[in-house]
Amino acid sequence: MPFVRIDAVLADGERLEALGRAVHDALVDALGIPPDDLFQVLNGHDGTHRLVRYDPAYLGIRRDDDLVFVSVTMRSGRTPEQKQALYRRIADLAEEYAGTEPRNVFVSITESELIDWSFGEGVAQYAALDAK
Repeated sequence: MPFVRIDAVLADGERLEALGRAVHDALVDALGIPPDDLFQVLNGHDGTHRLVRYDPAYLGIRRDDDLVFVSVTMRSGRTPEQKQALYRRIADLAEEYAGTEPRNVFVSITESELIDWSFGEGVAQYAALDAK
């Protein structure tokens, strides 16, 4: 049940679609997320009224305006190894699908509990699973 937000500094609709597919496929491959569990918001910042700030050399990584920010909110419980595999797979597929160099893929994960999700109708559908 991950919720994904992608902000790409230089991206048109086609590139955003490719990045969305890359992240979703990585979630399926690395974490076993069901293929139909797809909730994403994709934003391109094409230069019109954009304000994106970043350090182009933080931690010795040379990044540029091809930068892509990926935020994944998902339930807690994944191991560090699973998260590392996810980061690697997102970077690899972003390069394969959208031509984004891995150095320009910035990923953050926010974890939550089952009670923290409502998929509609004002109901926490997974709340009953949390009680088990």
